[in-house]
Amino acid sequence: MKKAYLILEDGSIFPGERFGSPREVICEMVFNTGLTGYLELLTDASYAGQGIVMSSPIIGNYGVFTEQSESDRPWADALIVRDLTHIIGDARDAEDLNDYLLRHDIPAISGIDTRTLTLTLREKGTMNGMITVGENYDLADCLKRIHAHSNPCPVARVSRKTARTYPAGSFGRINREPGMSRPADALNEIPFEVDAAVQTNYRIAMLDFGLKQNIVWNLTQRGCEVTVYPWDTPAAILLAAKPDGIMLSNGPGDPVDCEPIIHNIKALYESGVVVFGICLGHQLVALATGAKTRKLKYGHRGINHPVKDLAADRVYITSQNHGYVVIDETVDPAIATVSHVHVNDGSNEGLRYVKYPVATVQYHPEGAPGPQDSEYLFDEFLARIDQLRSPARA
Repeated sequence: MKKAYLILEDGSIFPGERFGSPREVICEMVFNTGLTGYLELLTDASYAGQGIVMSSPIIGNYGVFTEQSESDRPWADALIVRDLTHIIGDARDAEDLNDYLLRHDIPAISGIDTRTLTLTLREKGTMNGMITVGENYDLADCLKRIHAHSNPCPVARVSRKTARTYPAGSFGRINREPGMSRPADALNEIPFEVDAAVQTNYRIAMLDFGLKQNIVWNLTQRGCEVTVYPWDTPAAILLAAKPDGIMLSNGPGDPVDCEPIIHNIKALYESGVVVFGICLGHQLVALATGAKTRKLKYGHRGINHPVKDLAADRVYITSQNHGYVVIDETVDPAIATVSHVHVNDGSNEGLRYVKYPVATVQYHPEGAPGPQDSEYLFDEFLARIDQLRSPARA
C-alpha cells in the first residue's frame, strides 16, 4: 500500500496507508462509535459529503455483502480506519472491503491513530479534511483547498430521480423459503424478496431525502405498499395518490439547505394525512412549523445512543447519524411538544404535534446498523392511520 496522509483544516496531519480508490478527496470528517455495520454506514446516504472515521480499531473482518446495503451504492466520500482486515476466500462469498471501495471509487486510509483523531474531532468539532497520497504535497495549498470546500444541498444529489413502488411483503434479504419470489427488476440492484402471504393493508407515500432501505423494509413487512418519490416532488402529486400515510426519510446535510421544499412539507401535514418523519424528515417538519435547528459540535453517530421516551418514561438505546438538531426553545408548544430527549446531552430527539397527526424522531428506529428497540414507532405510525381511517376504508 502507498503512503497517504489525512490533513485536517486545523493543520493536524495523520500518516497512514492508502486503500480503496487512489484519488484525492476533501470532505467533512466525522466519527462513528459503532463496532460493526461499516457497510450500512458507507451506503447510508446521510453520509454523502463526509468521511467516516471508525473509532473501532479493526474494520473489514467480515467483508461486504450486497444485501446488507442501505442503498445501491456507497455514499460516504471516504473511510478512515486504524487496522484494515482483508477477506480472502471467504466461504460465504463476501467481498473484500478494499476491493469494494476500489470498485466504487471511494478513497480510504488505514493505519491512522483513530483514537487521537476521534478525540481531536470531539474536542474541536467536526471539520473538513483531505486524504492525499504520497509525501509530495503542498501543505499551504492543501489547507487553502480544505477551508474552501463546501457540500451544498447533498439531498438533491442522493435522492432518487423517479418514483418507484415496493409491494407489501418486500424484504431486503435473500430468502428461499416457499412462497417467496424475487422480482426480475430488483430495485436499486439490492436483492429482495416478496412474501406473497403479506397482505396490502396500507399505502404509504415516502419522500426520499436519502432514505435507508431498512425504513422501507420495516413498512413493507407490516403490510404497507410503499411508493418512494424524489425529494422535491410537489405535495399535490403525493396527495393525489391518496396515501394512508406519508413518510419523510432521513438524509444528509444542513436542513436549511432544503428550504425550497419547506412549503411542500407544510402542505403535507396541513392535509390531515398521518405523517412520520425520521432524522432529516424530523428536522424539516420542525422548520416548516417555525422552529429552528443548530449544528452539533461533533454530532451523534453510533449505535448506542440512549434516548428517553418521555410519555413512556423509558430509555431506549438507539442508532443515530446526524449533525443537526431542533432547538427546543424555538418549538411553539401550541404546535408541538417534545416527546424524546437524548440522555447524554439533553438535545431534542422527537416531537409530537398538537393539531396534526404528525410524529417525528431524530434517530433511526430501523437500526441498520444498531438496535431495533424502537421499531415500535413504525407500529405507532400505522396505529395512527387506523385511528383516522373512515369506516369505508378501514
